[in-house]
Amino acid sequence: MTTAEQAPKPRSSQPWLHQRGEEIQQFGTVRQFPIGLSYDTRMYSCQRLNQVLCDTRILRDMYKKHHWLMRGQTFYQLHLLMDKHSDEQTELIDTVAERVQTLGGVAVGDPRHVAEITNVPRPPDGVEEVPAMLSRLLEAHQTILDDCHDAAERVQEMKDDGTNDVFVSDVIRTNELQAWFVVEHLVDTPLVRS
Repeated sequence: MTTAEQAPKPRSSQPWLHQRGEEIQQFGTVRQFPIGLSYDTRMYSCQRLNQVLCDTRILRDMYKKHHWLMRGQTFYQLHLLMDKHSDEQTELIDTVAERVQTLGGVAVGDPRHVAEITNVPRPPDGVEEVPAMLSRLLEAHQTILDDCHDAAERVQEMKDDGTNDVFVSDVIRTNELQAWFVVEHLVDTPLVRS
């Protein structure tokens, strides 16, 4: 052996940039996990969860946008509320995505893919009046809640208790509470009676 062959390879802190990999699991598929649920059940649950995941991501982003764009006498209160709701939707996103992964599926991740799948209508790029922004949030909540009520019932029939629990305990309860907080800002009630 020559000295060059025996010498250790020099170490480098240079990152390996521009790497690409082979797709090892396609979106819309599920791997076999030993969790006591059939392939068909897991596949169906992942499809429903990914729909809710897309709609929730859009709702979260609408809350963040409206947080920046609030106007008027209740600016401060709504500014804080929008931010709080955005944070809570972020928690839901993680919960729903992790449930997809737990079932062996692939959680939708790319924002462009989310935009293709969502059922929540796109708001204008500019600023609307505050009541219109609040109404859009309520309509998005309604879209998610309608879907979740149906999905919860169907996955319960398939005995997917974990997914049912995510829909009911996490997504439905959070969206109902947030809708209540938002809708009360659209009630025209005087602070004092004369």
